[in-house]
Amino acid sequence: MTAVDNDTASEQWGPPHSRTVTWHDPGHGVTHGQAMAGLGYLKAMIAGELPPPPIAALMQFDLVGAEPGKVVLTCRPDGAVYNPNGAVHGGLACTLLDSAAGLAVHSTLPAGKGYTSIEIKVNYLKPMRLDGGPFTTTGRVVKSGSRVAFTDCVVTNGSGAIVATATSTLLVFDM
Repeated sequence: MTAVDNDTASEQWGPPHSRTVTWHDPGHGVTHGQAMAGLGYLKAMIAGELPPPPIAALMQFDLVGAEPGKVVLTCRPDGAVYNPNGAVHGGLACTLLDSAAGLAVHSTLPAGKGYTSIEIKVNYLKPMRLDGGPFTTTGRVVKSGSRVAFTDCVVTNGSGAIVATATSTLLVFDM
């Protein structure tokens, strides 16, 4: 590699961009959420009665729908998540899918139960580009047991085309 004059190069790159991420301490929501059935907790977040998890602010997604065994997230990412190929990094899609899987399971749990991912299998079908949004992620519980749950999830672009899918296994446990 050859040395590059950083001042000259950065002038060619255009002005820098920035974003401020603001979130609420997750302790409040977690404390209240542990005393609530999962679906009630999710609906309280949607209604703005409890704060969303900080990851939602960081990754720019919102929980917009919840029913037993199914959740819907929307995401409008910015250029901060672009990879060197000029597309949204696959890690964002994976995070959306993992979040939808967990929240779908959460929607089925009684108070005092929690979950964590055991594994996730992601298939990337199309590149995600900023002009292709907003992106919608739907997570559905396929089978929920007392210790393990299985989910199917999908991310679609603003035109409804599927850009990524996932299957996931989650551990269910007492809090």
